[in-house]
Amino acid sequence: MSTLEIRDLQVSVKLPEGELKPILNGVDLTVKAGETHAIMGPNGSGKSTLAYSIAGHPKYQITGGSVTLDGADVLELSVDERARAGLFLAMQYPVEVPGVSVANFLRTAKTAIDGEAPKLRTWAGELRGAMEKLQMDPAFAQRNVNEGFSGGEKKRHEIMQLELLKPKVAILDETDSGLDIDALRIVSEGVNRVRETGETGFLLITHYTRILRYIKPDFVHVFVGGKIVEEGGPELAERLEAEGYEKFLAKA
Repeated sequence: MSTLEIRDLQVSVKLPEGELKPILNGVDLTVKAGETHAIMGPNGSGKSTLAYSIAGHPKYQITGGSVTLDGADVLELSVDERARAGLFLAMQYPVEVPGVSVANFLRTAKTAIDGEAPKLRTWAGELRGAMEKLQMDPAFAQRNVNEGFSGGEKKRHEIMQLELLKPKVAILDETDSGLDIDALRIVSEGVNRVRETGETGFLLITHYTRILRYIKPDFVHVFVGGKIVEEGGPELAERLEAEGYEKFLAKA
């Protein structure tokens, strides 16, 4: 049973003039396989910084604390090593990769994680099945990664990666951003299919409760000023919807 442990994580970003600006101020969080943790907070609170720091974005400098996955030091690993170890990041704004087809991208990723290439016939069936579940046109498999995709199509592609790669821990950074009602439902159903296996832990970062009506979290964490200031169950999300973040901002 995989476990991601974040202990007293402190992260800064380098400003143009060379100074370091602290963003995360001591984050403590444990995410186990089969658990879904929702991180909620206002703009600028550091939620996305947490996601990208765990994934290894070079923009962010770790100044203290630790991140481990099943006891292994994540911060010592390169970005690709973190992915192969079982960390997955669904980005708020997925990037385009010209010249690389969706089918080749996914098979290459699967090969890197498993250490061997999947059999073509089996893989073709898995890919086709994943696309059908997410209501994606099979022609997308031969298109370049995210090139010319709508916002909803990019997010569906992210969830298709999630279903096929089967990570130990998945970080979803504002996956609901820019989705209409139908796309949100389809994407959420994909996430829930992976959740039902009990093999993946989820860190779901969002501003709003609308995605949490489809993906029920086990734990909700309020993120303000670069740290977790309140924790609870799904009822905390409903409280935030009704009351907002003002109380927590005033304390910070």
